[in-house]
Amino acid sequence: MRFKAKPLRSVMFVPGNREDMMRKAPQYGSDALILDLEDSVPENEKDMARSLVARMVEELGAAGQNLFVRVNRLETGLTGLDLEAVTGPHLYGILLPKVERPEDVVEVDTLLRFFERKAGMTIGSICIDPSLETAAGIRQAYEIAMASERVAHMGGSGGKGGDTARSIGFQWTPEGMETLFIKSKVLVDSRSAGIEFPISGGWFDIRDLDGLRNLANQLKQLGYTGMNLIHPSHVPVVNEVFTPTAEQIAHWQGLLKAMEEQRGAGSAVVTYAGDMVDIAHEETARTMLEMVRQWGIETGTAAE
Repeated sequence: MRFKAKPLRSVMFVPGNREDMMRKAPQYGSDALILDLEDSVPENEKDMARSLVARMVEELGAAGQNLFVRVNRLETGLTGLDLEAVTGPHLYGILLPKVERPEDVVEVDTLLRFFERKAGMTIGSICIDPSLETAAGIRQAYEIAMASERVAHMGGSGGKGGDTARSIGFQWTPEGMETLFIKSKVLVDSRSAGIEFPISGGWFDIRDLDGLRNLANQLKQLGYTGMNLIHPSHVPVVNEVFTPTAEQIAHWQGLLKAMEEQRGAGSAVVTYAGDMVDIAHEETARTMLEMVRQWGIETGTAAE
């Protein structure tokens, strides 16, 4: 059975060698944090950061914060050390960087099984989010998603000047048309593999909040449910974009009520708010309201 994922609108990176930043991070309101042991940590601080992140996972996780750890990529030889240090009951997931083939996910799944068993945990307690940063990884997105039932989040992105841009060779623009295919392909691959809450990212300009909002809206329109972020100022923008409005919530509640009344009258089709709706629309409304419930958002009463 595939890992039961949580709907995450905003997932913010925090350097794993900065205790002060990790302690502050929960106050910014992101649905989850990524404590980073990879790119943001210099080579000579890897060991120190590993111990520090392990401690922060226990402390912040015990306080209720959803936590990922981005481990070092498999080629470094550090992945096993990272996983051994951070595996525990308060860790939600592993962000696995630069995944290029299904075997990468299988290897980490096997390591997690060993360390979960060693920690007395239920096997499969920790999810995997494979980061697809190369043409090879993007090409095999579906196979990567199917490599383990732990794969619970995944997405296609393509930020300015990053690994994906270098691998594929696209010329980045704020409008994002050059990465539309990447984001769409990985989204469809994720959904077809049973991933309920795909997450994208790729906005690196700290000051351009309008550009961030435009990208978040594009991703939401495509079908993503959240974004990975690099700065606290990005969190409220992205949370707002991916949170349904009060009007949308009332619409879904009213649709469910209308369908229930119509079913009592012996039909499964009704005209609601000018549209013909049926069981498929009802299921969509239920799914969206369940996401809202998991975010702890007050939904009020159904629309009349």
